[in-house]
Amino acid sequence: MKSAEWDAIVIGAGLGGLTTAAYLATNGQRVLVLEQHWVAGGNAHVFRRKRAFEFDVGVHYIGDCAPGGAIPNVLRGIGLENKIEFLELDPDGFDTILFPGITFRVTKGWDRYRERLVAAFPDDETGLHRCLDVFEGLLAEMKKLQEAGPAADPAQIVRDAPNLVRWAARPLSELFDDCGLGQKARAILLAESGAYAVAPSRTPVVVHAGLLGHYLKGAYYPKGGGQVLPARLIEVLRANGGEIRTRTRVERILIEDGSAAGVRLKSGEELRAPVVISNADLKRTLLDLVGRELLSPATAGRTDAYRMSLPIFCVYLGLDIDLRDRMPNTNYWYCDSYDIEGMYQACYEGRMPEHFPLLITTASVKDPHNPHVAPAGCSSIEIMTWVPAEYAFWRVHEGPAAGEKYHRDGDYRSNKEALTELMIAGAEHVIPGLRDHIVWKEAATPVTQERYTLSTGGTSYGIETAIDQFGPGRPAPATEIPGLFLTGASTMSGHGIVGAMRGGVATAGAVLGRDLTREVDQGRVFGDPSKLSSAPEWDPWQYSR
Repeated sequence: MKSAEWDAIVIGAGLGGLTTAAYLATNGQRVLVLEQHWVAGGNAHVFRRKRAFEFDVGVHYIGDCAPGGAIPNVLRGIGLENKIEFLELDPDGFDTILFPGITFRVTKGWDRYRERLVAAFPDDETGLHRCLDVFEGLLAEMKKLQEAGPAADPAQIVRDAPNLVRWAARPLSELFDDCGLGQKARAILLAESGAYAVAPSRTPVVVHAGLLGHYLKGAYYPKGGGQVLPARLIEVLRANGGEIRTRTRVERILIEDGSAAGVRLKSGEELRAPVVISNADLKRTLLDLVGRELLSPATAGRTDAYRMSLPIFCVYLGLDIDLRDRMPNTNYWYCDSYDIEGMYQACYEGRMPEHFPLLITTASVKDPHNPHVAPAGCSSIEIMTWVPAEYAFWRVHEGPAAGEKYHRDGDYRSNKEALTELMIAGAEHVIPGLRDHIVWKEAATPVTQERYTLSTGGTSYGIETAIDQFGPGRPAPATEIPGLFLTGASTMSGHGIVGAMRGGVATAGAVLGRDLTREVDQGRVFGDPSKLSSAPEWDPWQYSR
């Protein structure tokens, strides 16, 4: 075997890969990160248009970012404490949920959230109390078990965690049925489920409880935009002897004598390392970059069987008005139907639902002093919904990962443009007259997502967080191949910013043979803040290229 050039090579510069790399680098490892796109960050990167507007691909808001919160703890561990400022959305209504005849402002804190739900749906009061008791009980029991460590025995779990035992792995729809909740109350509770895009009949109760608990600790946006997160992680990597290469696509993970040995690039160059960590799409990692012939039949079969989360369609608009004059510091979740389950089922069947929800969010309101977001007096805005994944729906055949040139195809473009116009029309129910102020317009389909991230099904959420695919039903960081590790949305930590970054800590711990997550939660700091000296005019987008 050739001598190793690096201690570890990370494939993919999403938040999971970059967090893993930063933690390894601050623990003395020589780390190289390889990214096929020209801007690092994965779903946390931003893009710019007309030298005027900046749009977030995936960082729209983050929960639990007050001091001591999940993300601040991860950042502190690598020397980034106080290096990123988090701006809080309106705590009295960080999300505004709009259904026919109902406007519901989601407020910070479980008690106030409960009060507003009961006030909005007095006929469902008993059921709402029961449902929220289960959610809060689950989270309290999970926290207690995590603090106790891995030593808890099954009898103790049954005794001390009754909500966890009874409800954690059951479908959310069963809990709603058990509580006797009406359709409108269910719809309000489910409105933010687009953050994981799984039908309530498939969603484990613990997943939705975790989502609510995460945001009810407060909703935040990183000052300077989503690109700040990957840029700061790259700064830590470089300050500790690591490197990142963009525009570098990995063609194969090298396996020699049954163990990881490095990677071969699409250019033919080979890079050596005894540890390879993939933040790339799970299926492409195992079935293509490794090759199913090198996997056990059980692993290959399980990988084939994983279902991907529904993908997202996003419309990006530049406006010639200041939205701060028209809306509070909130995100809007809008839908003109209460049948959330039916909307998901239509997408599973490969068709666009007649009624579909929208998430409407704008950095111009969340971070109004960011000079890159929009010119003075203007705004940028993003409008999203979940959609079918099938190539046939989008009028493509093999997809961009296989090299298909799709974006000039007439059928693809007309389908994309039709949905774009429908979403703008929907958004006008929330922001009247929006269409009259558009000066820039474009949209991204699941095929676009596949083009830039090579994700199976064009999803940004990895494998579906369904009953049979959450917790231990997801891949752990370590694989059956010595030296090969996984990180990112499809691993046990789950998707989203917190899932990806805490998962990155867990993967780094698996590589080092330590429980880094526990060490970080206990306050350990590995990175030296004095090594980080970005100038005030630092541009995170330029730094990440």
